[in-house]
Amino acid sequence: MAGDSNLSRRGFLKLSAATSATAGIVAGCEATAPPPPPEPARGAFDLTRNSGALQPDEVVSAACQFCNSLCGLKVHKKGGRIIDIQGETADPVQDGNLCVKGPMMAQIVYNPHRIRTPLRRVSGAKGSPDSRFEPIGWDQALAEIAKKLVEIRDSTGAAGVASKTSGRLVRGVGSIIGRFFDLYGSPNATDVGPVCNDAGGDALAWTFGLGNFTNGYGKDGITGQEDLGSSKFFLFFGTNQAETHPVTFEHLLRARARTGAKLVVVDPRQTPTSAFADQHIAIRPHTDMALVYAMLAHVLRQKLYDAAFVDKWVVGFDALVKHVEAQGFSPEWGERMTTVPASTIRALAEAYAKARPAAIFCNAGISHQMNAFHTYRAMAFLAAITGNVGRPGGGCNFMHNTWPGDLRLPKIQGEVPEKKGPGLLGPDVFPRAILDEDPYRLRAVFLMGNPLVDGANAARVRAAYEKLELLVYPGLFLEEPALYADYVLPVPSVLEQECIYMRRDDRAIRWSDKVIDPIGEARPDIHFWIDLAHAMAAIDPKHPPSYWKDNLPAAWKEYRTLWDEVFVKNTPGMAGMTSKRLRERAEPLRWPCPAEDHPGTSTLYLDHPSWASVASALGHAGKRFFTPSGKIEIHTPEIHDKLARAGHAALPPFYSHPEVGAGVPTVVHLPEKVPNPLHPGSSTPRVKLGVPPNEAARAGFPLLGMIGRPSVVHFATMTQWTNTGKMMNGLRLVQIHPRAAARAGIRDGDVIRVESSRGVITATALLFDGIREDTIFVPNFFGPAQKVGDDLGLPRYEPANLLVDDGHFDALSGQQAYKCFACRVVRA
Repeated sequence: MAGDSNLSRRGFLKLSAATSATAGIVAGCEATAPPPPPEPARGAFDLTRNSGALQPDEVVSAACQFCNSLCGLKVHKKGGRIIDIQGETADPVQDGNLCVKGPMMAQIVYNPHRIRTPLRRVSGAKGSPDSRFEPIGWDQALAEIAKKLVEIRDSTGAAGVASKTSGRLVRGVGSIIGRFFDLYGSPNATDVGPVCNDAGGDALAWTFGLGNFTNGYGKDGITGQEDLGSSKFFLFFGTNQAETHPVTFEHLLRARARTGAKLVVVDPRQTPTSAFADQHIAIRPHTDMALVYAMLAHVLRQKLYDAAFVDKWVVGFDALVKHVEAQGFSPEWGERMTTVPASTIRALAEAYAKARPAAIFCNAGISHQMNAFHTYRAMAFLAAITGNVGRPGGGCNFMHNTWPGDLRLPKIQGEVPEKKGPGLLGPDVFPRAILDEDPYRLRAVFLMGNPLVDGANAARVRAAYEKLELLVYPGLFLEEPALYADYVLPVPSVLEQECIYMRRDDRAIRWSDKVIDPIGEARPDIHFWIDLAHAMAAIDPKHPPSYWKDNLPAAWKEYRTLWDEVFVKNTPGMAGMTSKRLRERAEPLRWPCPAEDHPGTSTLYLDHPSWASVASALGHAGKRFFTPSGKIEIHTPEIHDKLARAGHAALPPFYSHPEVGAGVPTVVHLPEKVPNPLHPGSSTPRVKLGVPPNEAARAGFPLLGMIGRPSVVHFATMTQWTNTGKMMNGLRLVQIHPRAAARAGIRDGDVIRVESSRGVITATALLFDGIREDTIFVPNFFGPAQKVGDDLGLPRYEPANLLVDDGHFDALSGQQAYKCFACRVVRA
């Protein structure tokens, strides 16, 4: 992206036109020579303009697949091949920008390591680099997989089969998989949410009624008003948007340059995001919940809340006041829990409460904590009592909680089998079902994604997947899961199919046209699942062929048909989001969008007549908030009772990870399993909250580790298979404070070992005084199968998640605690 010191080509052309209009000499008069024009910025001239080889003969509109900024792409082709990728200039939020990853899309398409044909395991132990595969035809592979599914269902039950979706899938694949599993009878069509950011959506749904990012980037089409760009205060908890959402973050920075909005970043380490902040608050890891409770206490005692809004729209305010007093929450208490000075907490609470509108942003830094659901709920309370919900520039913008649930399919024709549960809440519980048969034996998994790298307690994940009877891996590369697979199936990248892929955090979606034909024999995931259903139709002894074929018809493999005739017609709030309309737009379109002439919704819960049509389309006619009361629900007897059955509460005490220590209260997962109040059909451990920590858990492990994204170059493991990704960020660089490094005898650039009670990984030390002295940061997404770096002399790494325990998770949302583990660092 162009920085402040560089002019884009468009900016330079505008400047040239302006200077030439004023630089002439009036006829018949002498004029003072004008000053020379300013020197153009580096890169201002397009030096390829008359290059025949580099001028495209076709430009296709597509979308980037690498983050929730959802950048539009202009893909340039010459002779049928991609020669350049540029950003969409007509989108005012994107403003023509792309981060480094946008052009890397072509490196995915033309990657020499792509899987080009279906493969079947022929020899080698599962997981071994000596695993050997042979090509197999699609029809034979589908027939063999279907035969195994029938055998499992009819011998030990359909629940023995599970699937796990991934962020790489185009929109709608999860709905098709869900339909397949409904027909098959398994409750285990799981999604990526419990690994990613489910907790924020869960908290929003329980508090406001919808589990979605509340506000939007750019102008609201109804009011014509800037939404998040009009905020006066940005409060970022655990989100490094400069690297994770660079283009939408730059939009916020441009708006901030106009409005003078304040930016405060709460994070245990300084980041490229905090470099732009007015204030960086270096909080103790895993204590954000305490900070928010301490802020709430100060806002309540100083009466900084919006009394009129609270009286009209908030249920349970008095209960919150009593809870804060009963628990003894205060800035001074918050200092003991977080190490943030009480004076800083008071000032932050006052600045946020008085700004109005003020916007809270969160991401995985909060989701990956054991108290994730309750931390997000506390943040929602803070926004609610200050009147920052349902107004432009405010809200709870919990990132990645963007989609309107599963895209809806028509009602199933025929009787489906009863699902015998409980269902498995996400892929991180698969190892328990495989190894311990808890709650039953899991025999087969369809794996879209890479839990061998990103799953908690990677050693246990590895042991589990070695024992599966059937593992099917549709993917782009021979990543770690492929080495455990029985069948490896080639899929296309986004540029090789017509689709809607990623979604912007503010519920916006954009159409992506097919740029080139799929590489090799790659088939879209939707095709695979429909083809598998038809393979089941040919052999299923329990159902006629029509059972499978009519409920997953071949016509749905045409994506535009599936989108317009199925998803748009059946999904509430999507009537205005047709493929024709999306393809005609330079900007993405935000859900809810209930009619063809509706501009899409920016601010949820807006006190405006337009909200009535949205509420009606979503089945909540007459309501502003889509809770049972029609108001924001902090505490109700119903909420409390549902959560109390699992040991939780509508207003719980503060608790944190057991390895934080230092007197910080924690949580104990009890042996008893109870129905999960957030996810009906699944179970969860009953818990005991607010218990004293076991200080011995830190013995020999003086540091707290956090796991996160390596840099702006990488997005999950896919970018690890690109040359750019490996050249720019191919070393795993662990950030450690110089004083902590000195105590361990470690110098900058040393090869080190990071050790926890679960496992050991190697890395390179990056001494950095911008991180807390008691904390290290460990980049994720490096794995042992990533051979792209071999030619560059780069090491292959074991997964960072060898260090974390799969038993430490948020028992409500299922989120794993990747942001906290006790560890030590030694020289290798």
